Order: sequence, then structure tokens, then C-alpha cells
Amino acid sequence: MATAPPPPPPPPSPGPDRRGGLRPGRWAAALLAGLAVATVALRLPPAAVLVVAAVLVGCVGTDMVLARRARPTVERTMLPTLARRASHPHVVEVGLDGARAARTRQPVPPELVLRPSEAAGSTLTSELVGWHRGVHTLPPPVVRVAGPLGLGTCDHTVGGAVAVTVLPDLPRARRLADERRRTRSPDDGRIRSRLGLGTEFETIRDYSPDDDIRQVNWLATARLGRPMTNQYRIDEDRDLVCMVDAGRLMASPVDGATRLDVALDALAVLAVAADDAGDRVGAVAFAGDLLRQLAPRRRGAEPVVRALFDLEPVEVESDFERAFQAVAGRKRALLVLFTDLVDAAAARTLLAIVPVMARRHVIMVVSCRDPDLDAAVDTPPVDLRDTLRAAVALDLLTARRRTTAMLRRLGVAVVEAPPDRLGPACVRAYFRLKRAGRL
Repeated sequence: MATAPPPPPPPPSPGPDRRGGLRPGRWAAALLAGLAVATVALRLPPAAVLVVAAVLVGCVGTDMVLARRARPTVERTMLPTLARRASHPHVVEVGLDGARAARTRQPVPPELVLRPSEAAGSTLTSELVGWHRGVHTLPPPVVRVAGPLGLGTCDHTVGGAVAVTVLPDLPRARRLADERRRTRSPDDGRIRSRLGLGTEFETIRDYSPDDDIRQVNWLATARLGRPMTNQYRIDEDRDLVCMVDAGRLMASPVDGATRLDVALDALAVLAVAADDAGDRVGAVAFAGDLLRQLAPRRRGAEPVVRALFDLEPVEVESDFERAFQAVAGRKRALLVLFTDLVDAAAARTLLAIVPVMARRHVIMVVSCRDPDLDAAVDTPPVDLRDTLRAAVALDLLTARRRTTAMLRRLGVAVVEAPPDRLGPACVRAYFRLKRAGRL
């Protein structure tokens, strides 16, 4: 049965204006410094200095009180669902009556990046980037309001927080699918239809001695007075099940993200390509246990992405056997496993279960290459630390190549590519399997 994460909570309603952070302005500091310099240079009498200082402090205090009493309002861009690592314009407009905004700042959680995050004046125009998938809270803007004299300021937190949803980059996946559709031949990725004993009804025709007796259409035979048989078309559209490993190895960083982030971006590209080819797409996410499961369906790319977009790595060993058992009883399908092959010990379970599953299903294993490991091996060492780093990286890459070779000997299609090219590499391997008729 398909399971999906609960819907994200609605954005919190706008809260009241919260005030705090009273402080003197730049001009107050400049005037106080000037008074101190004049006192020393001109040898002003202490009484006059105290009077001037008292007047200045009173003006600063009055200005801060007036800045505190201001009632700023804020309007900001209604944020759509963000695609991971794609920039979206974000504008904050502050309205003030009888006061002026000295500075506007938009705080952001670590999962989001805002450039710039603050600006002088009442307007902040910036670009918002979702760096990590999930539902994140964008805090309310903070406006520093200056008093009429510019001698005191007060920070106002205006409005309420906004829930921001960050998904894998589906728009990019659709652009790649459109480019492939424009450049490929009409039959690329599709097996040419054949007539035969299948499941898709084609037509009714006269019975011939070589036809299977089970295909006789008895109603048409009785109506026409001669034997008639059903002709079926072989079912060419296949099931594609994306199996996403969310175990501890998928939490390791690569190219500024986690391996799970990279895997879900590649999954989006592959799922959209499968939609375009007419295949049904489903998903299974697992770690020590099953986390999410979605049955294959037509036009399943977006449901699969939305079911997995907030998936987070779990600090447990991945149970490949339990994950494959969840799909073992399905009709023949292409099982695409997104995992990490860098740990030979973790791959032993995978190597044990693959021969059993390969009897019924076609298996493709997808793993992104780590640019840091490649760089550690390819860069000439300068000191002892570089030498040790290269030795460890070489051991890891050797174990990875050994696991990859064993999988290929078992008939598994293995896809390895850098993070930014993993999605297109998956699509190329998928269409090669379709053209070869393995699906």
C-alpha cells in the first residue's frame, strides 16, 4: 500500500509587531565623539559639557522612544515551492508612517540561502535558494527603524513566519526530458510494438489453426457463425521502481550536499524520462526498515518526488534484503537502487541478494562518484598528510571498483557519475536497457 509523508503544516499566521534592540544611531555616536574632542581641544567648562551631553542624551532617548512607537508593515513575495539549488526572486517591502527604515534584514535557516540577506532602506531585493529538501520555516523580517532625528533606532520583527517547501529540481528534469525528446528519434527508448500473446487488447480477427484456444472470442463466434479470436498486443510499457537507500552512508557530504540529496535529484530526472517513455514509476525508500512505499503508476514522476522530498538519512545500516523483499512479488520491473558503494562491508548484503532478485527483475545500481576522493588520488602529494589522504582514497576507490565489477558480473547495470551528471547518466543507462529489450 502506498505511503506518503503527512502534508506540511500551514504557514503560521502573521504575528504582532515585536519590538526590541533599542540603540543609539550612528549620528549619536558621531556627536558624542565630537563633543569629547571639542572638550579636550577647546577646554570647555565642565558645566557646559554636562549641559550639552544631557541635551544630546535626551534627544537620543526621545528619538529611540519615537522609533519604538513606529508601526511598520511588511509585504514580501509569496514564495512558491522551490526547486533545490535553483534561485527564486524574493522581495521584502516595508511600509512606515512617520518614520524611516534604517535597514531591512531577512533571517534565514541554514537550509536556505538568501543573497543578500539585508539592505539599507525599506526594500530588500534578493535571491532565495533552497539548499536542502523539506519544509523549512522562513522567519519574519526584522526592520531597524530610525527616529525622526536619526539619533536612535529600534529593531522591529514584523509579520509572521512562512513555511517554504523545497523539492528536488523537477523543472530541470523536465527541461532535460524536453531536450531529449527534441533530439531523439521517435522510437528511441521504446521497443517497437509486436503482436502476440499479451495483455493489451488489439482487435478481433478470424481464428486460425495456430491460435491459442484461450483467445477465442465465443460471443463474436456465436454472432458471426465462424470462429473468431482476440488479438492482443504485448505489453511494452514496464514498471520502474526507484529504491532509495536512506541509511547512514547516504548522509555523507558530496558537492555541498548529502548523497541522498544527489540521489533524489537524479531520481527526479530518471522518473520524468520514464514518464516520457510511457513506463509506470513507483518508489521504495528504506534504511533499517521501510520508510516510504509508492506503487508504480502512470505519470508517476511528480507523486514519487513529492512522496520522497523530505526524506532524511537515518544513522543505521541499510537493510537491502528487507527492501528487495518489498518488491520481490511484483511483476517483472526495472529496480533502480540509489545507494553508495564506497563501503565494501555494507555492499556484501547487496551482493548476496542481487542474484536472487535478478532472476525475476532487471536491476540497476546508481551511485555518485565523490570528486574529493578522485582529487585526492589524482593530485600529487605535497606532504605526509596528502600522502596518507591519497592512500585512504585509493583503498576506498579500489573497494568500490571491486564491488562494481562483481555487480556487473551478476548482470546488474551500474551507473557511476559525478553529482551534477548523475541524472543524465541514469537516463542514458535506462534507455540502453529498453533498446536492448531487457525490460
